[in-house]
Amino acid sequence: MMPPVAPMLAKPVADIPPDRLYEPKWDGFRSIIFRDGDDVEIGSRNEKPMTRYFPELVEAVRANFPQRAVVDGEIVIADTARNTLDFEALQQRIHPAASRVTLLSEQTPASFVAFDLLAVGDDDLMERPLRERRDRLVEVLAGAEPPVYVTPATTDLETARQWFERFEGAGLDGLIAKPLDLTYQPDKRVMQKIKHERTADCVVAGYRVHKTGDDLIGSLLLGLHDERGVLASVGVIGAFPMAVRRELFQELQPLVTQFEGHPWNWAAHSQGERTPRRNEGSRWNNGKDLSFTPLRPERVVEVRYDYMEGVRFRHTAQFVRWRPDRTPESCTYAQLERPVDFHIADVLSSQKA
Repeated sequence: MMPPVAPMLAKPVADIPPDRLYEPKWDGFRSIIFRDGDDVEIGSRNEKPMTRYFPELVEAVRANFPQRAVVDGEIVIADTARNTLDFEALQQRIHPAASRVTLLSEQTPASFVAFDLLAVGDDDLMERPLRERRDRLVEVLAGAEPPVYVTPATTDLETARQWFERFEGAGLDGLIAKPLDLTYQPDKRVMQKIKHERTADCVVAGYRVHKTGDDLIGSLLLGLHDERGVLASVGVIGAFPMAVRRELFQELQPLVTQFEGHPWNWAAHSQGERTPRRNEGSRWNNGKDLSFTPLRPERVVEVRYDYMEGVRFRHTAQFVRWRPDRTPESCTYAQLERPVDFHIADVLSSQKA
């Protein structure tokens, strides 16, 4: 088996299905890692190599994996101060400068959480059922030490429900449910994922134009008031039909204002406030313009989100409806449901199948 191999995928479902193997849904970089002696290749979700970005994991793989193995899992970074996963720190690891990568590997070291075994030695396990692959994974990594872990897993539905509620406090993203007789099927959505889903009322305080034209809305910038009454940037919504993008652009023009006097004026950066970037490019797309047009913060929108990462929505929020009955001042962090605090170290030491 040679890299790259596309990872097996999951499709969303509304509730936890019965009669499955249940695992926490880790919030990191999906990766299939290949080891052949001293040769280690760390693959990504899009099958591109990430080996150079995680030198500490290369050494950990050599110390913990069998001499020849292919293992599917997730690269994560734990924030030890908050006892939770830190996806922003993980994003910073994808950097073009080798010196920066080396520094960050020492300052914010990554861990690898293994959840499937595709091959070991001369054995290709992809056509074997999951229950067998899981047993072999636990066996070959029985002596593994941090930063290499085997994900907790259970076949007990009640335990899975408890994990779904408790593990969110450690920064996890929900649950993955897998049929026990499932063979490994690259790039096929044959597993199920169950994620938290919530709504919040947010202030619309700006917009970015669509890449196809200056008269189309690309995304709306969302804010929530903190305990001081300061409007903080919490994320965006951007999934609109093209006709709606054009209508929204016209509809929002009367609210366009200047940065002076706007809650997200650029003096706020020096004061440590959370504001959107104005003219910086994207680290992931050098051609992407992140400038935005400020709006008077008068309109309120209800959005759907899965969970928070710190003070922001972890993923792009989804439009639900406009809320003309809500005032901008009523859109505060206090409306958000807070997950139960739970330490990431406790997740890794939880019950295993």
